[in-house]
Amino acid sequence: MNNIKVSILVMCFMLLGVCHKVYAQKQPNIVFILADDAGYADFGFQGSKAFKTPQLDKLASQSIRFTQAYVSAAVCGPSRAGILTGKYQQRFGYEENNVPGYMSASGTTGDDMGLPLDQKLMSEYLKEQGYKTAIFGKWHMGNADKFHPTKRGFDTFYGFRGGARSYYEFDKNNTNNRKEDRMEHGFGKYEESKLYLTDALADATIDFIEENKSQPFFVYLSFNAVHTPMEARRDDLKQFPNLEGKRKTLAAMALGLDRACGKVLEKLDELGLRENTLIVFTNDNGGPTDTNASSNKPLGGTKANHLEGGIRVPFLMSLPEQVKKNTLYTNPISTLDLLPTFYQIAGGDEKNMTDLDGVNLLPFISGENKARPHETLFWKKEVRGAIRYKDLKLIRYPDRPAELYNLAEDEAEVNNIASANPTLVNELYKRFFEWEVSLERPHWMLKHLYEGKAIERLDRYRNTTN
Repeated sequence: MNNIKVSILVMCFMLLGVCHKVYAQKQPNIVFILADDAGYADFGFQGSKAFKTPQLDKLASQSIRFTQAYVSAAVCGPSRAGILTGKYQQRFGYEENNVPGYMSASGTTGDDMGLPLDQKLMSEYLKEQGYKTAIFGKWHMGNADKFHPTKRGFDTFYGFRGGARSYYEFDKNNTNNRKEDRMEHGFGKYEESKLYLTDALADATIDFIEENKSQPFFVYLSFNAVHTPMEARRDDLKQFPNLEGKRKTLAAMALGLDRACGKVLEKLDELGLRENTLIVFTNDNGGPTDTNASSNKPLGGTKANHLEGGIRVPFLMSLPEQVKKNTLYTNPISTLDLLPTFYQIAGGDEKNMTDLDGVNLLPFISGENKARPHETLFWKKEVRGAIRYKDLKLIRYPDRPAELYNLAEDEAEVNNIASANPTLVNELYKRFFEWEVSLERPHWMLKHLYEGKAIERLDRYRNTTN
């Protein structure tokens, strides 16, 4: 009789194990990798012959590559705020200005400027679905403790609160005066790594994956590579004897980024998790050609402006079980779509997510929904702004008439058709204004001096000469 009871108990435990395994399989792991300030053309899978990105090229062959992926802002912080909330960040006062800003309309100052606490983040949505959550790298959502990642839905944080820092440890030969640049492990525990930072972030990610391999996890691998300062490993520099100056350093930094991504992907393979993991790789804004020598070809413009080179980014998505691998998706999408897509694949119901601007991409990439995910997309930084309606794009400036382009025929934006189409210009102006008047006033701004520099930068790099 006792033997029968033992057998029944064993069978029950086995069934529980099977049920747990099935449940886990229904909740894919999510690994979201975000590069920083990379050029649109500076990856092998984007056509580069000079740069070496074999790991990401391999991922591209296993992924859907989106040819018209957009960020919601042309600079780092606001773009990341849009990603984390699934909303146009201007709706909650986070205009296209990084924090901390210069002037605050809400009375906040300095480090107290950040992603408003009343906004629900991607990490919080996924945590509610039973995910272990982690961010490794750059935060840039506010320096004050109240904005800290571990108070915004992330279980684990290894990185720095600011927007950019050295890739090497701070010491007497590499000094630092900004608290937000110091590496943290946990809440307020400072720990400088002696490794090259890009490698350290990959290693920390791998440790987290190893520790949480038996449960669903969400990783936000938030690289600062290839943002300035221009610092690369010496062995990586040697891989590019035919390049010089910043371009050589950038290529070496991109190789380091690629190697770090490869290490994370190899760990997923080693643990048998790859087939049940959603992987996304993209970039937070266009490449700043003038500061890091990035290339956005064939697009014009750079980071900080609304030409395609400032807002269109490389984008890869590897679905669980490698569904639809090595394919292209050519309709416009937005990084705002990541939150509802992640939530849906995690087992949530997107219908319960109200007031988002992003959409769940799964029915679109599966072919279930043949329409465009977005008929209209918007960008805005104070007076400057842009609207894409279907294939028409209007750009509004403070110092010249608006420009109109047909992106289906002119993705480099060299043929301004505004003067020949005044009715279309007026129609798009009205559509943009209807959206603009629904927005909250910016909570902080920058000195107008920087707006002048942004216009100069646009004119200098608007053509595809980068």
